[in-house]
Amino acid sequence: MQILEQKQSLLDELKTLAKDLDTESLLAYFLNRFAGRIALASSMAAEDQVLTDMIVKIDPTTTILTLDTGRLPQETYDVIEATQNRYGIKIRVLFPDYAQVEKMVAQHGPNLFFQSVHNRKLCCHIRKIEPLKRALNGMDVWICGLRKEQSVTRSTLEAIQWDEQFGLIKLSPLLNWSTEKVWDYIRKNNVPYNALHDKGYPSIGCAPCTRATAPGQDIRAGRWWWEQPEHKECGLHWNNK
Repeated sequence: MQILEQKQSLLDELKTLAKDLDTESLLAYFLNRFAGRIALASSMAAEDQVLTDMIVKIDPTTTILTLDTGRLPQETYDVIEATQNRYGIKIRVLFPDYAQVEKMVAQHGPNLFFQSVHNRKLCCHIRKIEPLKRALNGMDVWICGLRKEQSVTRSTLEAIQWDEQFGLIKLSPLLNWSTEKVWDYIRKNNVPYNALHDKGYPSIGCAPCTRATAPGQDIRAGRWWWEQPEHKECGLHWNNK
């Protein structure tokens, strides 16, 4: 009970503080207070590139992680390299456990994600959640580029939450940013971004699970397009309180 009370007290303190801070100031506060115990988990999406630019300007020693699922489009690898070159940093690339991947593919085939939501979640769990859990072990905070505008599954999120799945605080500094604000920042600051964004991909994940969207479609319509909108999360951002 005491641990739960301490956790809630810290969250209340941070949420109260956040009300008076803009995005950069909020990031600066967290990077300073949790130095060495905070990381950005980047998918190399436009939002994460904005956060990378801000973080490097505040503290370039901050850990930046990204997941290589083994199924990424070439353009994502290109932006990883471009980002490292642009900022003179090293992004820590995380990989899934090969034995788990081999077992999964042997049982369900290489395209299991098309067969059922259950199989797709299994693939995401092995390729994304497990590697990130290992990387975040010992951390106090993980930063991510979630925005409410992106999906119905994200409309109730808060900028500062306790992440039950990973056992730490999750900070979403861009939660209330619009798509226009994200791209205004990218253009103004000459931030590297994934070339697929210029080809009609507003949201980018693994190559077989991502496609371009038509004008007027939802931002994440190209992600797992064969599923219903309420299912369109990989599992990284579920069960958060």
